[in-house]
Amino acid sequence: MDKLFDNFFQGFGFPSHRVGSLFPSPLAGNLLKPMVDIGVNDKEYTISIEVPGVDLKDIKLEVVNNTLTISGEKKQEEKEKGKNHYRVERSYGSFQRVLALPDDANQDKVQASYKKGVLTVTMPRKALPNPAIKQINIK
Repeated sequence: MDKLFDNFFQGFGFPSHRVGSLFPSPLAGNLLKPMVDIGVNDKEYTISIEVPGVDLKDIKLEVVNNTLTISGEKKQEEKEKGKNHYRVERSYGSFQRVLALPDDANQDKVQASYKKGVLTVTMPRKALPNPAIKQINIK
């Protein structure tokens, strides 16, 4: 099953099965990389993306050429005048994830919701036509 997901959802910077913090490499070429969970059942695919601190208006989803692109920006809060920061560990900036979609994902019926810093994308699965089998005589 793990290999199935790795093959179906290969994309730029998509981890196989890593466990880590919110953005494992805080700045990779000035792009943040939010962590992604992918689930599947008989009826649909579910993709959950952690984007805490990101406003819904700053997130963009696109499906183009069998890929799902999740992009956006985590904006830094305005600093208060006269307040000195001794340490800043939170990362800010643009992020993007590009995921290849499996053949049976119904790209016309993608739905998304956002709650408590988690973007959830669901895609129904569609039946694929059975390949035509042609019997070949051996001489």
